Amino acid sequence: MTVVLSYMPTTEGRGALPFGFAEARMRNTDVVVVADGDSSSSTDFVVDLETARSTAGADDVNYRVAEKDNGLSHADALIDASYDDDVELLVIGQRRRSPVGKLLTGSVVQRVLLDAQCPVVAVKPPVRAAV
Repeated sequence: MTVVLSYMPTTEGRGALPFGFAEARMRNTDVVVVADGDSSSSTDFVVDLETARSTAGADDVNYRVAEKDNGLSHADALIDASYDDDVELLVIGQRRRSPVGKLLTGSVVQRVLLDAQCPVVAVKPPVRAAV
């Protein structure tokens, strides 16, 4: 079984990483990272993943980066990943919103929540996180 973890080079995207690794550790499973656009080729990508893994106390959790299909949006890539038989959870970061803003979620998060085949956890970044 695996946990699919969305990676976006934003405060919200990075905020979900430790939660995803902690879930994988608790479930005794691996992580599949689906990166947004070309962010998997950035120098911060591996640092962000390793920092989150260490923060979650999940140094024993293995992860792999899903191969990119350049024709798919980030939401479509996550939704496609959710249909794999061995995926048991999808973790995605979500921005903190005002009471009025809570009526709407971001388009990627909303599409994933509505269309994913597996359970989805939308994680807000820590309050202390820089914006």
